[in-house]
Amino acid sequence: MKMKNATIPLLLLAALFLPLLSGCVRKPNDHTPDGRIIVDYWEKWTGFEQDAMQAVVDDFNASQTNMVVRMLAVSGIENKLMLSTAGGNPPDVAGLWSHSLVGFSDKNALLPLNGFAREAGITREDYIPAFWDLCSYRGFLWGLPSTPATLALHWNKKMFREAGLNPNKPPRSIAEMEEMNEMLTVVSIERNGQREKVRYRDLTPEEKEAKDFDLIQAGHLPSVPGWYSQMWGFWFGGRLWDGEQTITADCPENIAAYEWVQSYPERFGVDNIMSFGASFGNVASPQNPFLSGQVAMCLQGVWMQNFINKYAPGLEWAAAPFPSFDPEQLPDVTIVECDTLVIPKGARHPSEAFEFIRYVNSPGPMEKLTLGQKKFSPLATLSDEYIARHPNPYIATFIELARSSNARYCPRLSIWLEYRDELTVAANRVETMGATPAEALDVVQRRSQSKFDRVNKRWDKVKESRIRAWEAYTQNE
Repeated sequence: MKMKNATIPLLLLAALFLPLLSGCVRKPNDHTPDGRIIVDYWEKWTGFEQDAMQAVVDDFNASQTNMVVRMLAVSGIENKLMLSTAGGNPPDVAGLWSHSLVGFSDKNALLPLNGFAREAGITREDYIPAFWDLCSYRGFLWGLPSTPATLALHWNKKMFREAGLNPNKPPRSIAEMEEMNEMLTVVSIERNGQREKVRYRDLTPEEKEAKDFDLIQAGHLPSVPGWYSQMWGFWFGGRLWDGEQTITADCPENIAAYEWVQSYPERFGVDNIMSFGASFGNVASPQNPFLSGQVAMCLQGVWMQNFINKYAPGLEWAAAPFPSFDPEQLPDVTIVECDTLVIPKGARHPSEAFEFIRYVNSPGPMEKLTLGQKKFSPLATLSDEYIARHPNPYIATFIELARSSNARYCPRLSIWLEYRDELTVAANRVETMGATPAEALDVVQRRSQSKFDRVNKRWDKVKESRIRAWEAYTQNE
């Protein structure tokens, strides 16, 4: 009883200090001395990405006299934005990742933008479809894209040439990539009392079986960079969710993808791969295994060119669609994601906030932003000179992948982060030979479905009132 009573002062203190924890006390005056409305904008970017958006913000502020956008770089933006919204003092605009929109909208922390978009004449046809869809959930529009990304195969042309491969011909299928992998992989092995460097394809069957060698160079490793281990099933025709009530982690296509992942430790040895990986540095460093010439092929995003220019400017590289299990049935598979601009619930100036978002999503500012960040525009139409002006020589490849009918994205689930973590654990178990793919994914299926069922039960209790409120807001905007 004493413990319960002792918690009361702590709860009171928490209530008193919530506004401070959630983004400072509301300023009594949100206008500039000359009467312009101040629109507060929180963004997660730093460095050159922040600079690129600041240039667009400056252009917007100079383009009209009604408002001033004040951009602030915010680390840990998801937690801080949720706290500030709960405390009733959010910014007017915020930059989130598209996968975050689901959780924020389910927690009723964002304003739907349907009415604003309708009034502005903005529709899905204005965008590469995948990016409009990434901003939509439960029939409502929760944000508009800022800068998108797609993933592609990056390969080292010099390493291809040294292995006797055509440096201008990337693999089209998983099987073809694995043939190249054995030609590109180099090991150190003891023969007749001396260490020799040998290409994996030239090992004897007995040497391959014994795995008594050290990896010096790899053609490809699924663990490089290791960011997409949860979604390899996409290149095998798999899905992670049926679009309704069922998680599909253990579908046959996902099991096949994890069997492919497990073929690496089966061929090269768990310890050998781990020892080889211990020498790798951070992605944004000269010790990145692709940049340093330790790995010849990797799955990476449009941003990889930034790292190449900074840390390996002499690298001879190219980009193309990552090969799928069946290139005839599954051509141009990729993962798409985008940054988004949203209006938090409780924003003081939602109309002005959307005016800024609309400006960013107009052709000139969007092209300026994406050229500055070295990404690409999510808009359906580009200016004639956009591709030629872009610093990435393969930017057209990334744009075409975004338009592909096989462009995939993470499931639109509020439990996605937990589901992703379960899949990551499963991938680690498979990579270390701690479980078969079927065993590992069965655990993911059971645990994630249970969590999803609980979320669906909570949603069922509030969905009618929530949807009515969202619809009423979009009609009154």
